Amino acid sequence: MKQIFRLLLTVTITFITTIPSTTGQNTLKSKSNPLERPKLVVGIVVDQMRYDYLYRYYDKYQEGGFKRLINDGFNCRNNHYHYALTVTAAGHSAVYTGALPAVNGIVGNDWYDKAQSEKVYCTDDKTVATVGSSNVTVGKMSPRNLLVSTVTDQLRIATNFRSKTIGVAIKDRASILPAGHAASGAYWFDSKTGNFVTSTYYAEALPNWVKAYNDKKMPAEYLRKGWNTLLPIDQYTQSSVDDAPWEGTISGEPKAVFPHELIGTAGDAFGVMTTSPWGNTMTKDMAIAAIKGENMGKGKDTDFLAVSFSTPDRIGHTFGPNSVEQEDNYIKLDREFADLFNFLDSWTGKGNYTVFLTADHGAMDVPAYWQQNKLPAGLMNPTAITRTIVKSLHDAFGEGEYIQAFENYQLYLNDPLLKKKNISVDDVYQVLRQVLLPIQGIADVLNLKSIGTAPLNNYQLDLYKNNIHAKRSGDIQVIVQPGWFASSYGTGTDHGTPYNYDTHVPFLLYGWGINKGETLERTTIADIAPTISALLHILPPSGNVGNPVEAALKK
Repeated sequence: MKQIFRLLLTVTITFITTIPSTTGQNTLKSKSNPLERPKLVVGIVVDQMRYDYLYRYYDKYQEGGFKRLINDGFNCRNNHYHYALTVTAAGHSAVYTGALPAVNGIVGNDWYDKAQSEKVYCTDDKTVATVGSSNVTVGKMSPRNLLVSTVTDQLRIATNFRSKTIGVAIKDRASILPAGHAASGAYWFDSKTGNFVTSTYYAEALPNWVKAYNDKKMPAEYLRKGWNTLLPIDQYTQSSVDDAPWEGTISGEPKAVFPHELIGTAGDAFGVMTTSPWGNTMTKDMAIAAIKGENMGKGKDTDFLAVSFSTPDRIGHTFGPNSVEQEDNYIKLDREFADLFNFLDSWTGKGNYTVFLTADHGAMDVPAYWQQNKLPAGLMNPTAITRTIVKSLHDAFGEGEYIQAFENYQLYLNDPLLKKKNISVDDVYQVLRQVLLPIQGIADVLNLKSIGTAPLNNYQLDLYKNNIHAKRSGDIQVIVQPGWFASSYGTGTDHGTPYNYDTHVPFLLYGWGINKGETLERTTIADIAPTISALLHILPPSGNVGNPVEAALKK
């Protein structure tokens, strides 16, 4: 019996081992399907675009620009900033890092470095030099002050640095911070010479395609053309009268009325051009030149263009959100977007690229405009506030320079002097709160060193906490009332507050991998980077705190 069993077992084993291993052979011979991704991602940030601009001028938009994103893409209609101090550098950083200023370190356009006893600009880098201009200061820039990675960095890492990532904008910070640390290149505008430039952080010389664009001398051509409205001026029904008293003027003009003659000034020959819709035209053309020049979207790996339109911010600061100038700007910007999207259709093929659009912050209406219409708003005199602060501290503690800097409505205290005089931050805070609260336009004053016990509502408290970086933030925070800001001019607008007009900005997605639809669920700027990361199947940025907008992404 045992012999028979052994014989059967031997035959069975022999039979099994002689069967051809087709599974292994097929595995070796088969080709795995590559991971599907878009050929190109284009991230668009519009500087100072409030959410309502999507619909305020909707009837004047064409079908191929904003309407294409709104009607054929996915619209996060309740999208907000997740921190309090809404400014350009912080906004662009938050979009591309998915992080908080408290984490990514970009707490403002500028801040004060107590260790070095100097003011720091967000992209300052004294170790690099200008490339592409005789203006030696314009190119001393890099992303070294950004403390975390960006979604563009993560794409480079995920593809073993085969993907190309490029930043383009008029403002240096709007090009450098989105492009990230590992960027293939970043280019910004030098208003002194009219050239797009970069720094030795990226390259020792401009690429030929940038040189070719600069050689066209388009800024000089735009200056000659001036700025007139696209439509008859009586059709600008979403704006105040053209000659409103709260509008500022651009250089060389006696009044803020159309047509605008664009006149450069000594040392800033082309700056005035960027405060007109020609700045958008130039940015769009430069973005297309970058795609063509770098052959983006034509390789095996996804490429990423980060482009920011800085001109709306400059127009808003000068003329205000209710001006004919801003309405004309957005009507023309819509046409620029249509041109860009039509180019992308022909370049990569429609449906082969992904676009997202957002803004770095919104803006308050001009206070004088609100006052005329019996709405609560106003301006604070920054000089008067500074004098009040200095006098109150001298009266309380004796002579001395107690304040080292005033940035982002934050006071940076002189720590060595306080230590010498045995004065605590809370001592200073108690004095300042008492003298500042009675000032019209100031809502509250916070001690940022003990913000956990601040007598502030939970919503705003979280926004201010999200802004605090231990090494870069100030000691005392002044909170302005809704509708108020500090200004010495009385014309134009500003931003930088935790209120709805500053925090509520667009977030639209369109193209490859994107569903058609919308949501009214609250999303934040921190959700943009992880949404794009999920789309590309890559790791989110190192400081990310957001979540993908699942409803926007195709399964």
